[in-house]
Amino acid sequence: MNASANTFDPSTDGSVVAERDGRVLSMRIDRPAKRNAFTLGMLRDLADAYTRLEREDDLWVGLLWAEGAHFTAGLQLDQVGPHMAEGKPLFAHERIDPMSLRPPMRTKPVVCAVQGIVFTVGLELMLAQDIVVAADDCRFGQIEVRRGIMPTGGATMRFVERAGWGNAQRYLLTGDEFNSAEALRLGFVQEVVPAGRQKDRAMEIALRIAEQAPLAVRASLANSRRFAEYGPIAAAQELDATQRRLSQSEDANEGLLSYLQRRKAVFKGR
Repeated sequence: MNASANTFDPSTDGSVVAERDGRVLSMRIDRPAKRNAFTLGMLRDLADAYTRLEREDDLWVGLLWAEGAHFTAGLQLDQVGPHMAEGKPLFAHERIDPMSLRPPMRTKPVVCAVQGIVFTVGLELMLAQDIVVAADDCRFGQIEVRRGIMPTGGATMRFVERAGWGNAQRYLLTGDEFNSAEALRLGFVQEVVPAGRQKDRAMEIALRIAEQAPLAVRASLANSRRFAEYGPIAAAQELDATQRRLSQSEDANEGLLSYLQRRKAVFKGR
């Protein structure tokens, strides 16, 4: 690739395309000719998409997926490497971090679909989402140790959180690849489907989430994250106050009415 670290040519450098589908923001990684390797421009697009999801009130759920045979082979290192070597962040600090490693943090759920090669930053990006559907042809690899570096997008934490110490080090320290069945066993993905079905199945889950009361969905997500970050006491301390707030919402009233009237609830996020 001839693009320099300071220029961005959408015709060769790819993009991440964000498109509304009802209440869902579809975020499509689009550089299949290069196995969806992330350029600086694509990283900017990705942060912009997550920021849009967070800021637009009528978007309730995100869907992250990729064109082509592979989710992503990782970073375009000849372009992104010099940027990182200078100590520059992959995502601008005023934008939402798709890796959920620093504020401002997103508050809305994201469902992710993966297929084919899911290496390095792609695996870390996948683990930063809330629900993952994997095709049965996936090749996962956190291979940084084979390049003399270490993962810096959350793998060292999320591997341990999901899979336990020994299972995490088995792959973090060797750089060995693993398949979809192993990813399911480790808790890295929630469903495995035939290749070609992953995006449709992920959208089905995203749409199912979008049918629920968005304030309740975000509150549930926030309390789960508080537990993961601070433990059960901190999470439990927030339960009563959050439930009182939700109970006073229009959506809670709609939930009760729909139950009494035996109909599907229509939530508005108020």
